[in-house]
This record gives sequence, structure tokens and C-alpha cells, in this order.
Amino acid sequence: MANKVYDYVTERIIEQLETGTIPWSKPWQGGDPINYVSRKPYRGVNRFLLPKGGEYMTFNQAKKLGGKVKKGKSNMIVFWKLVPYKKSKKVTEVKGSGNKEENKDKEEKSVMTYPILRYYNVWHIDDIEGIETKLEKIENDPIESAEEIASAYDEVKVVNERGNAFYSPNKDFINVPDINKFPKVEEYYSTLFHEMIHSTGHKTRLNRFKPNESTIFGSKTYSKEELVAELGASMLCGVAGIEDETIDNSASYIEGWLKQLKNDNTLIISASSKAQKACDYITKNIKEKESETGKEEVA
Repeated sequence: MANKVYDYVTERIIEQLETGTIPWSKPWQGGDPINYVSRKPYRGVNRFLLPKGGEYMTFNQAKKLGGKVKKGKSNMIVFWKLVPYKKSKKVTEVKGSGNKEENKDKEEKSVMTYPILRYYNVWHIDDIEGIETKLEKIENDPIESAEEIASAYDEVKVVNERGNAFYSPNKDFINVPDINKFPKVEEYYSTLFHEMIHSTGHKTRLNRFKPNESTIFGSKTYSKEELVAELGASMLCGVAGIEDETIDNSASYIEGWLKQLKNDNTLIISASSKAQKACDYITKNIKEKESETGKEEVA
């Protein structure tokens, strides 16, 4: 039964790619850190300094809005401030003509600037009392069939500590945004399944990663691994019966990685084979339970 689902999902993905897909969109909200007041995202190194996505504000911004910050919860961000200064230089003027020429030194001043690295503290809105988020509030109910798949695969720890979704091969854990950060609950499971598929590539499981290359963003190996992960996620969504809600965005995501590989659609088939193995690895505990249940019923 599972193999039929895998093949069906792969065929649908290929059909979507052939007919054209809509641009991929990040399926969760609050993934990037932004300033609560300006609504502008923090850029550069500040994205790495802030521990999670969502809204931040300074002490003065919180105070002005009637909020109260909690002690010991601030995060440092940095910025460059341009400081003006005056620069003088001597210029020689030549006056008169012929034997009556006269050189006269004149001092000219110009305003220049130099950068100074500054820093200040900001607080996440979760650590501020009395101020409500401007982000849409979402309350999602878990999907039982998807939860069964996720809970059966207990080899890798899943946390919700940062605003983005990723799998860490070095520390062997998965991070996904909280389920209530997703306008469509099905996309939460698609994202979780994507990272779960990645985790099966660990050397202690299916050993899919090449040394020193699996984490290089944009490399050929990385691009192929993304195909495996997204195809596997779509297959698991098919097993859970929620692929209709996620397959458009998945096809668009896959199309983006195929462009990195010069639009070689034949890679879908090889990636599909690896994705099926990963799905079987994740669902093996479910199959074992079903097998044991069947034996009990016969007995």
C-alpha cells in the first residue's frame, strides 16, 4: 500500500513540474526576526544574534507602548553609525598673471564620515508584558494520522527553539517552528517530515551524506538531498492523507532545486528511490505495530 502511495505522489509532483508551479512560499509565519514598531526585518549578523524569529523591540519602545520587559531576557544587536567630522586640506591658489603671479595657500574644509560599531539590547515580545503581538494568532489542532508518523519516529529529538526549520547532522536534532506558526496545519507536518527525511541520512541510519559536503548550501550533493527530503515529505503527507494541501508548495520547492541542477527532471526518479527508503525507515515502527496487531487478532 505504501509503495503505491509513494509512486502516486511522485507522479503528481512530476505532473506539477510539467504544467508549471506557483512560486514557493515559506509555510510558516514569524520565521524572521523583525522590529515590532518599524516592522522591518533585522539583517546581516543580527539575524544570527537573535535566538528566534518574531517581534523584538528596545526597552524604550516597550516603555513607550506601555509594556514592561522581563529582566535577564535581552538580546544584543549591532549596527554601524556614521559619525561626521571635518577634514581640512591646503589648496594653493595662483593669483595675477605673468611676472605678477602670486601663490597663496588656502585651507578648505569638507565634511566626511566614519563608521562606528554600536550595539543595543532588544527583547522578544514573549519576554515583554502588556503588549500584544501584531502577528496573526493561530491555534491548530494536531492531525492524528500525521502525529502517528511523527511520534513513531523517536530516534531524533524535535525542538521549537528557533524560527526556522532545519536538521543538524552534527548534533542530530530537528528544529521546526511551533505548530501554531503555520496558517495551514498540514504545512507544519510537511515541514516536519522534510526535516525527518533529512535526519535519516545520518551515518547511523541510511548514511546518505558524503563527508564534508552534505551541509554545503548550494552544492550538487546538497541540492540532491533537498530533492530527497521534499519528495519524502510529500510521500509521508500522502501516507497521512494530507498531500492535497501541501503538494503545490512542495512541487514549487522541488522546482527551485531542480534549477540548481540545470532542470534535470530525471533526477526526480533517483531522488524518489532514496526518498522511499527514508519513508520506510521512518514508518518501520508503525508497520511493526500493525504486524503485531494483526497477529493478535488472528490469535
